[in-house]
Amino acid sequence: MVRHSKLQKQVLSLYRQFLRAAHDKPGFLPRIQDEFRKNASIPKANVMQIEYLYRRGQRQLEQMKDVNTKQLGAFIKTRSDS
Repeated sequence: MVRHSKLQKQVLSLYRQFLRAAHDKPGFLPRIQDEFRKNASIPKANVMQIEYLYRRGQRQLEQMKDVNTKQLGAFIKTRSDS
């Protein structure tokens, strides 16, 4: 059996909370899964970035749980051809 660190357990718990919250909001589930899959490749040793993303995820979860939230927004960084 695999033993997870405290931070890994927190991230898995956050993911489960997102899945539960997305149950009532159509269209949210694919975005949540994509975001977690994209960040799954971050090395375990990069604790600062993982903690930053975890805190950001907690804030996004609170926003998502708000009754008035209908969509998730995203900022996309594009490269300028200057």
